[in-house]
Amino acid sequence: MLLIPAIDLKEGKCVRLRQGRMEDDTVFSDDPVAVAGKWVEAGAKRIHLVDLDGAFAGKPKNAEIIQNIAKAFPDVPIQVGGGIRDEDTIQGYLEAGVQFVIIGTKAVSEPHFVSDVAVEFPGHIIVGLDAKDGKVAIDGWSKLSRHDVIDMAQKFEADGVEAIIYTDISRDGMMAGVNVEATVKLARAIHIPVIASGGITNIEDIKALGKVADEGIMGAITGRAIYEGTLDFAEAEKLAKTF
Repeated sequence: MLLIPAIDLKEGKCVRLRQGRMEDDTVFSDDPVAVAGKWVEAGAKRIHLVDLDGAFAGKPKNAEIIQNIAKAFPDVPIQVGGGIRDEDTIQGYLEAGVQFVIIGTKAVSEPHFVSDVAVEFPGHIIVGLDAKDGKVAIDGWSKLSRHDVIDMAQKFEADGVEAIIYTDISRDGMMAGVNVEATVKLARAIHIPVIASGGITNIEDIKALGKVADEGIMGAITGRAIYEGTLDFAEAEKLAKTF
């Protein structure tokens, strides 16, 4: 199982939000490239980047920093989300050395976009499904849709996406523990890998996910816990590798 450090970008800085609220952020560093280097040195085999400004603007706002991170660590696969709403943006990121692009809001609002880009960029498309009580949230978590998360995941699997990132938004950034039950339920319903996100707090959460990793959970994204020190990334990454 991969343990994937998250670097959330806002106005060029590395921050974390609570439950997706832009006004409730904590700045952890003014140098996101150095932060990426720290996690790579600690053993990260993949990095998760989110352009928070881009997610709210609907177009990339921190692309230069993302390109700099991809350039600095060419051997570490990078997955990027936030503001990816057209083919040109995807093309630009892939040419910059990004391995995977994550489609979020647009996957829900215009599902045909996912089927189009999965064909155009095979092997590079991940869909991020943010959910609460089994329903998908959109627009930076500000709205809950009527879409069922499992139905949507099955549709995107049929379209040919690489993986689903599943975030329980009621727990993200709240240090409340990962929602193992909901993550496993989704993983059992599809055949492509699921990456867990939201709520990872300490080593016990890694153990809990590790016990069910063979259900189809290929990795877990961790953010606030590794910045605030409730989870030692190097130690947790070594443990995750054993599952």
